[in-house]
Amino acid sequence: MALKIRLARGGSKKRPYYRIVVAQATAPRDGSFIEKVGTYNPLLPKDSGERVVLNTDRVKHWLSVGAQPTDRVLRFLDAAGLEKREARNNPNKAKPGKKRQEREAAEAEAAQKAKEAAEAEAAAAAEAAAAPAEEAPAEAPAEEASA
Repeated sequence: MALKIRLARGGSKKRPYYRIVVAQATAPRDGSFIEKVGTYNPLLPKDSGERVVLNTDRVKHWLSVGAQPTDRVLRFLDAAGLEKREARNNPNKAKPGKKRQEREAAEAEAAQKAKEAAEAEAAAAAEAAAAPAEEAPAEAPAEEASA
């Protein structure tokens, strides 16, 4: 029998209130449970002592028996110093989607082509500016000769 320490929702619409319960993993969220080991009221301020109330002796007992806490309950247990929660890291979560990556790659490629075209145009302009300067002295003596 796999046991979970999890939240069971109570309260009315838009006014959540949770019981922290030990239940079978296959039981419905708000269905039958084995034991209530605490409460969680998300409407209270975060620094309030009554926001999360745990019966630590019973939680330790159920953890020793093999009950697995859910991620949210594990956060509460970590804050209470009962169990250590490792920080999660999902580096792929911040990456943009496939279509956006394709769009950005196409934009980068277009920008690269525009940059190459601008460099080629600048090189051609520099070449054109340098060529008349070389030809000008050659034409100058011809004009002097005709004068």
